[in-house]
Amino acid sequence: MYASATGTNEVVAIDETTLKITARMPGGVYPDGMAYAPDTRKLYVSDETGGTETVIDTQSNRRTNSIQLGGEVGNTQYDPVSRHIFVNVQSRGQLVEIDPSTDAIVARIDLPGARGNHGLYIVAQPNFAFVACEGNDRLLTVNLLTRQVVQSFDVGGDPDVLAFDPGAGTLYIAGEAGIVSMFAVGYSSVSKIGEGRIGPNAHVVAVDPSTHRAYFPLKNVDGRPVLRVMVPRGILPSP
Repeated sequence: MYASATGTNEVVAIDETTLKITARMPGGVYPDGMAYAPDTRKLYVSDETGGTETVIDTQSNRRTNSIQLGGEVGNTQYDPVSRHIFVNVQSRGQLVEIDPSTDAIVARIDLPGARGNHGLYIVAQPNFAFVACEGNDRLLTVNLLTRQVVQSFDVGGDPDVLAFDPGAGTLYIAGEAGIVSMFAVGYSSVSKIGEGRIGPNAHVVAVDPSTHRAYFPLKNVDGRPVLRVMVPRGILPSP
């Protein structure tokens, strides 16, 4: 298990059994999002303010490369269809594609309408990349087969982390302004199905696909941390 430690600008390896730190690796100037490429056993970490993608060999727990991206870096995702890494370059309005076998940039996809494209989530079928733009509160749908932006939506203020429930086909976007936006993902199109206030600083969302519940950790609600749980309509919570 790996975590980005922004306070020390490191990537930290953690033993899942003992929960003890087993290795520390340099993560650039501000390590943030990360994605794992299983074929090469490499971890790719966004160096947000350093403008690079840090590459970690997970077998040796060593940094093996630092890929220059040419701008401020947003989140990183692995695409199991192309077996490539995709990363937002938010100051250039681009989605950059990296081949893990060579660590080479193989494409720069321009994102018309993007400002501050930070959040990123890839749904392998139907080959969509979802890009959350914190600069203008937009969600872009990118067709990864055509490398084109095919849809654009308004979302809650300062969108950040995205999560997807594959069974329900629901995409969640957490916004720092406290709004969660929800979308139905089909095989050919995407539609907005709802939006509501979840609480202040809704930075992160995670989904349990077995229960279809969405979890939102909020760092400060009336002076204390709170975990809020969303249950979709038609699904009753367990007693």
